[in-house]
Amino acid sequence: MQAYLEDRLSIADLMTGWIHRDLAQWDKLRELFHAEGTIEVTWFEGLASEFVDASMRMGASNLRTKHFIAAPVVTFNGNKALVETNAIIVAENAALNLGCESHNRFYDWVEKRNGTWKIVKRQSVYDMGAFTFPGGLVEIDKELLARYPREYGPLAYLLGKSGFPVKRVFATKGSEEEKTLKIDGQAWLTS
Repeated sequence: MQAYLEDRLSIADLMTGWIHRDLAQWDKLRELFHAEGTIEVTWFEGLASEFVDASMRMGASNLRTKHFIAAPVVTFNGNKALVETNAIIVAENAALNLGCESHNRFYDWVEKRNGTWKIVKRQSVYDMGAFTFPGGLVEIDKELLARYPREYGPLAYLLGKSGFPVKRVFATKGSEEEKTLKIDGQAWLTS
């Protein structure tokens, strides 16, 4: 029981460690992932190390983001685990007087190596989203917005307008992409 609790706490710390991105603590953000770790979110797909570099560029732009992370649901199989964590992404580009709030779930493959849990693969499932207008209402290009699923449309729109375009369709609640993501996760967990 003690080992389970320690593992569970270590994984929860990994999930809440996402605050390092919001605080521009880039070295600590890198430490959340194994060296070959990957990430797939709206605006980035690739190695986690490259994601940190891209996040540094985003941090130097007019776009600001904040993530509120909930307690994770963890499914263990030895030194592997699947972790699903609710999150809220709050984003704003003050130069555009436009922001958004997006509710998602991080779906992580995590593995314990040499006694340490780290993320192998991070994906995101988007549940719902809405625009915010910190400087008053602004015109939204409805044709551009219609290119994205409604669940993350406001986030994708703001990212694109801020220079971080979304290039493909990502998983949304109940979508085929979510089902595939979870089938692949289960196959990895039991391999």
